[in-house]
Amino acid sequence: MPRKEQGWITFQTSDEERKILEEFCQQSQRTKTEVLRELVRGLNTPSSPPSAPVPTKQTKKKDVDTPEREISSQKKPLKISSRNILKGVVEQVIRGEVSSQVTIKVIHEVELTSVITTASADDLELHEGTEAYALIKSSDITIAKD
Repeated sequence: MPRKEQGWITFQTSDEERKILEEFCQQSQRTKTEVLRELVRGLNTPSSPPSAPVPTKQTKKKDVDTPEREISSQKKPLKISSRNILKGVVEQVIRGEVSSQVTIKVIHEVELTSVITTASADDLELHEGTEAYALIKSSDITIAKD
């Protein structure tokens, strides 16, 4: 079966464009396929640009849009080991005394739900309609069925 029928897209790039993509992939620790898929998916949501900006020759690691955390009244970039970072919009927050259930809608109308402490939800000022990031770090994903 030809690659085109399998969903393959092939296109030519200049040496400079390939170098830019390779440098960006190395800096973000993602594959070319992951970066290009994210850029294509971002084309479907005109209200929010793709989370990975198209790199230019001057792009440096600090230019990449990353979540920030307030520390001692100064904003400093939060360094994290997670590489699966999805930008989304908070759809629902169900607050409890100790923990809260937060649902974030990310690309392609996918909803992710996480249970965090209510204190964290308050500190992050999470409420419907606010932008937030889902950071996924897992060495194992288990799927079950009744």
